[in-house]
Amino acid sequence: MHGLGNSYIYVDGFRDPLPNEERLPNLASEVANPYTGIGSDGLILILPSNVADVRMRVFNSDGSEAKNCGNGLRCVSKYAYEHQYVEHENFSIETLGGIVESQVHLDEEGKVSEVTVDMGVPRLKRKDVPMRGKGGALEENAIGVTETINGIDYTFTAVSMGNPHAVFFVDKLADAMIETVGPLIEKADLFPDGTNVEFISTLNASEIDFAVWERGSGITQACGTGACAAVVAAVLNGETKKDEAITVHLPGGDLTIHWSSKDDHVWMKGTAVTVCTGIYFQA
Repeated sequence: MHGLGNSYIYVDGFRDPLPNEERLPNLASEVANPYTGIGSDGLILILPSNVADVRMRVFNSDGSEAKNCGNGLRCVSKYAYEHQYVEHENFSIETLGGIVESQVHLDEEGKVSEVTVDMGVPRLKRKDVPMRGKGGALEENAIGVTETINGIDYTFTAVSMGNPHAVFFVDKLADAMIETVGPLIEKADLFPDGTNVEFISTLNASEIDFAVWERGSGITQACGTGACAAVVAAVLNGETKKDEAITVHLPGGDLTIHWSSKDDHVWMKGTAVTVCTGIYFQA
């Protein structure tokens, strides 16, 4: 399945037995390989949950486990509803980054065409991203901060949407050095758990251009949590406003992101697509 080109191999843990826990990181790398596997940005497990209606586990293409995935949440929502693992159009999904609420939108044939996900309250303190700091700095927000990494000063805004993000503002995406700056920031000591790296250009008060270097996967076509972080960063830096529906133009398509002042939650709406189903024979 994919959300705006951000594709994962999904395993139905309601129906099929799963490999041993220690096997999952290698399995994710194997299925993600486009030459010897299937080809994807990673592996997502759709599982029963003791605290929510559905549980999602996300493994990046390098085998590392992610705390959350916005595009994955929409695809899991579509799959769970269409396979009748949930009974209502509104339900909850457990992730490593917390429990989120999802609502599916149906077409005339009763299939899920779009999904709205409540991504929760963004976390802005350094300690919550997490992002290193000295003394009381861990309790401070990292909005438009400048940090020296490998002898070069970089200015960005750090946001956690259940997973870490460093958002850079650029005049034009074509000028963003995604393949060089992205991996450098991802693995910088400043971020003890690594980070996703977003590059955004504000077109107007309701539109943002977006590109991403995802932690553990590199350049991808879309990142749902990254789009949410980008809108939060844009609001915090005075580029856009809360309570506005912001269209984020990602390489794979558009997402609509809304940061509400009513409850401080970030809402994400977009598509989810099933590409194919099949059987993978483990090596």
